[in-house]
Amino acid sequence: MPQLPGSADTLPLRPIYTSIGIALAALLTWLICRQYLPHEMALVGALGVFGIGLWATGALPEYWTTLAFFLLAMLLQAAPAAVVFSGFQSTTFWLIFGGLVIGAAIRHTGLGQRIALLLARGLGNRYPGIIAGIVLVGLLLGFVMPSSMGRAVLLIPIIMALADRMGYVERSKGRIGMLLAAGFGVHVPTFSILPSNIPNTILAGTAETLYRYTPTYGDYLLLHFPVLGLLKSVTLVLLILWLFPDRDPKPLAAGDEPKAEPMSPVQRRLTLLLILSLGLWVTDAFHHISPAWVSLGAAVICLFPGSGLTSKQAFNQEIGYGSLFFIAGVMGLGAMIAGSGLGPLLVREFEAVAHFSPDTPFWNVSMLAAVASAIAVATTLAGVPTIMTPLAEELSRATGLPLASVLMSQVIGFSNILVPYQSPPLLLAAQLGRVPLAAATRLCLALFVASTLILTPLDLLWWRLLGWL
Repeated sequence: MPQLPGSADTLPLRPIYTSIGIALAALLTWLICRQYLPHEMALVGALGVFGIGLWATGALPEYWTTLAFFLLAMLLQAAPAAVVFSGFQSTTFWLIFGGLVIGAAIRHTGLGQRIALLLARGLGNRYPGIIAGIVLVGLLLGFVMPSSMGRAVLLIPIIMALADRMGYVERSKGRIGMLLAAGFGVHVPTFSILPSNIPNTILAGTAETLYRYTPTYGDYLLLHFPVLGLLKSVTLVLLILWLFPDRDPKPLAAGDEPKAEPMSPVQRRLTLLLILSLGLWVTDAFHHISPAWVSLGAAVICLFPGSGLTSKQAFNQEIGYGSLFFIAGVMGLGAMIAGSGLGPLLVREFEAVAHFSPDTPFWNVSMLAAVASAIAVATTLAGVPTIMTPLAEELSRATGLPLASVLMSQVIGFSNILVPYQSPPLLLAAQLGRVPLAAATRLCLALFVASTLILTPLDLLWWRLLGWL
């Protein structure tokens, strides 16, 4: 692809053209909206097109988009500083910070590699068992490693090595099936675990900022994990076996079996810290300590000089601050949408199409989930809570549903992925594993249909049993 003159770091032309197009679309949005809406609403709408457009396309780095969004919001006086930068005050910001530190500790100590290898030893020598085992590994990692990207980076190389040992050559169905099981397993079912994916944490943080509502780890897990976690994992396994069938692997030679050395003292200390943190996350409904402060406490311990849990360069070099700014940016945009009054206006337009009624709770939640899925196609998964959470209070009044039910309906939507481009972790996993994008798309489409026709109705029945409908 042609590049502009300059260094090797110069952007290709396509992202530049995309960025210019989005900027022009934002300007056009402002010019049109200012004819019909108050000044503040028009500005927020234009900034929303600018921010969500660049975040969704990835034309520019997320941190740059966020910083530019903050700058424009303040220069244009679109909202008070306390609203624009409200994301930095959210517990979600600190939950993700703690997760990044924990991820660095898992990599530094070698505990992640050890966990994955130990679990890999139990995969067996039957292809269906291997696929099921890999998905289970990905799901379990979601409880201890709060980053889909980190889990993919950890697991994909191990599965590639195992596929080589088992005789699954490049582009074979067995190899593709194993790698898709890893890429989807670390990401799709883990939407049912509160701190495990970015959309989850954006939802929780924005809800706390706007409504002072923070879902507990335990309540969130009970509501979503049985269907969106366990049943979706089973569905994922069945679809992979159907779409990518293959023979059983070649038996491993004795010297080729993955082995793990005895745990080092530093690995034992980190394991105890993770168990304690997980225990506090699961029981937060009883002790009322926010998962964010549990995560921050674990980070403080990991970063303590001399603990051996992280390297000396961890804070400055191994923590992705870009993702922290991204989270703060999208939560700030959500607060601006709510504060400008643009949210209620959008809800009124949505109500005219959805035909909400307090007498049809199943229809209402189904429509809310469908809209969330549609937004995810247009803006990627992280755009769903950014756009829908500021509208939740108005949607609650329109549907007659509790505010918590309206907020949680988003999870049904953004966990149902239509195509891989909606999800950066899926794209990363496909790239790392050299999986054809067409294969990942086939699995996405099949899982989307199965989730829409089978899992969503079952999930709504589960909600009814729990009293959420």
